[in-house]
Amino acid sequence: MNDPTTAYVALGSNLDHPVEQVRRALAELNQIGGTRVMRHSALYRSAPVGPGDQPDYVNAVACLITTLGPLALLLELQSIERRHGRVRGAERWAARTLDLDLLLFDDFSLNTPQLTVPHPRLHERGFVLVPLREIAPELHVPGHGPVTELLTRVRSDDVQRLAETARAGLEP
Repeated sequence: MNDPTTAYVALGSNLDHPVEQVRRALAELNQIGGTRVMRHSALYRSAPVGPGDQPDYVNAVACLITTLGPLALLLELQSIERRHGRVRGAERWAARTLDLDLLLFDDFSLNTPQLTVPHPRLHERGFVLVPLREIAPELHVPGHGPVTELLTRVRSDDVQRLAETARAGLEP
């Protein structure tokens, strides 16, 4: 068994009741063997990145403690995505029921065809940095700098924290 490692996972959805998709996925992260959610951000609404006319996304970030290795954790995340109806296609950044991205795995770096950590676009995405700052404001992204500083370099004015009353407005 590996020593416990801290990992950060981004969650996002813009199809099929996105608030519920993200909430269920947060609960399912706790069901991964050897893994526990230590804290997670509030839910945020953000404009989509990608092709075509897509609905807004609901995003969050979770901090996990896990005894799994990075590739084993990735396989578990992909399994959760599939249970939520995620279909990986050729179109990049298409609308989706659930997207789980492994952002950071302690200060570990990995670059394989299956996984790159730190996530290669983490430092460019306000919809990830805003919820990440909420739960880990002092976090340092290897090769890029502190989360709070990274956030000053990206657009994040379209990332809005969802109030309890506003969440229902995203649900069809």
